[in-house]
Order: sequence, then structure tokens, then C-alpha cells
Amino acid sequence: MTESSARRADVRTVRRRGAHGPRHWRHDLVELAALFTAVTVADSVAKTVVHGPDGPVLLILSAAALLATAGIHTWWARRRPHPPPDPEPGDHGGREAHEAAGTGAADARPEEERSALWRLRTTVRERPGSLAALCGALAKHRVDVIGLQTHPLGEVTVDEFLLRAPGSLEAEELTRAAAAAGGRDTWLERADAHDLVDVPTRVLGLATRTALDTAELPLALRQLLGRCTIRWVPARLPGERVDGDPVPEDGVLEETVMRLRDPHGGALVVERPHLPFTPTEFARARALVELDARLDAQPTTVSSGGGTGTRMPRRRETLTLPEGNEITVRRADTRDLEAAKAMHRRCSTRTLSARYHGPVKDADRYLDHLLGPRFGRTLAAETATGKLVALGHLMWDGDETEVALLVEDVWQRRGIGTELLHRLVDMAADAGCEHVYAVTQAHNTGMVSAMRGLGLPLDYQVEEGTLVITARLAPVPAAAERTSGRRAP
Repeated sequence: MTESSARRADVRTVRRRGAHGPRHWRHDLVELAALFTAVTVADSVAKTVVHGPDGPVLLILSAAALLATAGIHTWWARRRPHPPPDPEPGDHGGREAHEAAGTGAADARPEEERSALWRLRTTVRERPGSLAALCGALAKHRVDVIGLQTHPLGEVTVDEFLLRAPGSLEAEELTRAAAAAGGRDTWLERADAHDLVDVPTRVLGLATRTALDTAELPLALRQLLGRCTIRWVPARLPGERVDGDPVPEDGVLEETVMRLRDPHGGALVVERPHLPFTPTEFARARALVELDARLDAQPTTVSSGGGTGTRMPRRRETLTLPEGNEITVRRADTRDLEAAKAMHRRCSTRTLSARYHGPVKDADRYLDHLLGPRFGRTLAAETATGKLVALGHLMWDGDETEVALLVEDVWQRRGIGTELLHRLVDMAADAGCEHVYAVTQAHNTGMVSAMRGLGLPLDYQVEEGTLVITARLAPVPAAAERTSGRRAP
């Protein structure tokens, strides 16, 4: 026991003694005299009862009556609730007990007293007191404003709130409260804990992801702007007719559609039909695209694996196949275009047709886009000699995500496609995707088997002879078994 702990114990002991007042020797003498008097009286009564005609019976009945009285008193004392003792000054035991009781009461609150997070956006006239009227209308429903962004648009302002409301409050009541305070074009949806991060912090995080990996730009835009659809439109080639005018350098904002010039060529088209974009959101999106363009303009940039190179993780992972051969899995990009074309030439017509669902002679035309960073991410499997033998694509298809595999014929049915698919699904889960789908044919048993091997809930749809398999993302089971044959990079 430390010196301070011993000192606090001595103080508590002194306070306990002081609570009963100082004791004196005359009090002890009176208590001792009362004890001797009680013993003498009890002895006299016992002798009188025992020597009487019914002495033993009376003695037994008296003992039974005393036992019954003691039992009733004990039962009644346990039945009545006793308030907890008041904690002594400096003693934290009572305080902790009260706090624990309060926590239990909070957990047992009825459903209508629990809170829910909402994101609300509404348009009000730009005049003094409009924001105060909105906050006052929300406060009448016991709604707490925990985040606010304003988007001035001249005569009107778009106010975006992050709200904590009672769980029993319906969405219609929040919308009516905003309308009563002068709000119009109100948009409302549930929020989650990720929305509690303030906007500058979130934008800085997205900028960091874009700086480390050029393929992150579409995902960063989607997380910045919420539920939206992002498409990549290729650049106009000489002599080719394309609907619409070229996108200017500063981009174009058209209410629910924004068009941004892609530094890799072409344009990024972002659509959000349910909610118009504000100039502030357009400026943020354009800043992310400009950051990506400036980093690409640098002669060399630092990659995540150290050294210099393009802005893409060059991490490599060596796998040992069941037959003993080793392959390396890594990220691929347009620098692998010639190696991918060479693999196409080694693949059979059946394999290429099952992958691209079109004329085999057009297979090479898809590679330039598939290996680019705007369509998604690509994984490559190569042998110890550096020959490319398989490609796995994770493609951002609007607000959906598609997976596709191509394995060279002589390397099929060795588990390479399954390994690539597991990694692609992990990437999709990390990106926040809820579903992934694969487009294949019923006779492509390899792709069907690989999708089943994910251990995820699957949905099958047949469209004009084409099989579409959709997987709902969840933790993939038996992850330890899949990594048992891997070696450290």
C-alpha cells in the first residue's frame, strides 16, 4: 500500500469513528451492568419455570415462539427493499454503483427514446434568420444539429444538416418541420457513424487515397458526393463522331450532372438524379481531379512500396500452387498492355469468347480500357520467368461492380482464377461495394465454380443465354485456408 493510499484509509477510519461521537468509560460500565442484570433475570425466570408443574413445556413453547419471531423478522427484512448506503466523502464505491445503475437504465430505455442519425438538405431564401428558423423548428421535435454545411446560391442557400433525432421521429415529420420553417426541395436520408467525420478531414483522406493510387479517383468522387453514378467517356478520336461537345478544362455543371476532364484522356461523367449538385460540390470534385492531373504530370512519384514509379501499389505476392509451381500476383496497368496481348495470342478462341462475349478479333481492343485506372483495378498473375498467364478485373460499372477473369488455357483448373477472384472481392469490400456480379455463360464451369467458392450468397439470372451471377459481399469464410499456401512477398 502506498503512502497516499494509507493516508486516505486513515482519514476514512477517523471519519467513521467521528460519526458516532467520542466514547467514554462510563458508557462501557453502564452496558456491562445491564448485561449482568439481564443474565440474572433470565436465570431466575428459567429456574421458576423449570420447577413449576408445566415448566419444561412452557420452556419449549417459549423457545419455539422466539425462533418463529426471529424467522418472521428475517423474512420481512429481506422482502423490504433497502436504499443503498450513502457514499462516504472521498469514497468512489457508491458513485460507481450509482453510475452503473444509471447505465443499465439507459440501456433499458424504450425504443422511442433512442436516437437516429439523419442527413437533411433543404433550400431556403437567403435572408437573416432563415437558418435560426430551421434550427428552431427542428428543436421543437427534440432534434439535435451536430453538423452543418451551407451552399450559398445567390438569392437562396442550400443548408445541409447532420441531425440526431429521437428514434420514434418519422421522416415525414422532419420534412414537414423543414417546410414549416421555409425549406423547400427537401432531401432526407439515414446517416451513419462515417458521416460524423467533418468534411475537411474526409476530403483530406480522399485526397491521400487518390495520391497513393490513381485508380482511386472514381471511388473518391463517389464517397465525396454520396450515392451517384460515375461513367468514363473516351476521348474523341480523329475522324470519329461523338455526341456532345468536348468537355472544357474547367468542367461542366448541369444541375444533376457534372462533366470533368480526365487527365488520362476522355471525361468523367457524374450523375445524381435524385439530388442536384451544388457549386461547392462541383468545386470539391474538380479539385480532386486537378490533384490527380498534377500528380500524373510529375516525372516520377513515390509509390506505396518505396522507390519511384507510377502512382499504383506495386506490391507483389507469391503463391504456391497445389502442384508446386509458384506464381506472382500483382496490380497491373497499361504498362502490361503488350504482355496481355501476347497472352491473348496464346489463348484459344473458346477462352476469349467466354471472357469477352463478342468477336475474338476485337479482344485486343478492350485491353487498353480495361488496364486503365478509370474502369477499375486489374490483377495480373505471372510465372517466375515473368510471363503473364492470367488477368482479373474489378470494374466500376456505374454504381455497380463487375468482376471478370481470363486465365490462359494451359494454366486453367489450377486455382489461379479462384485466388484472383478472392482478392478482387476483398478489394470491392474495402471500397464499400455491397454487391459484385460476373457475366458469363452456363458452360463456363470454371467461372461458376469460382463464384461458388467465395462462400457468399449468390443470385443467378439468365438473360438471352448469358448467365449473370451476383454475390452479396460478406466476410469470406475459411480465409486462413486460402492463405495457407502463400509465401511472404
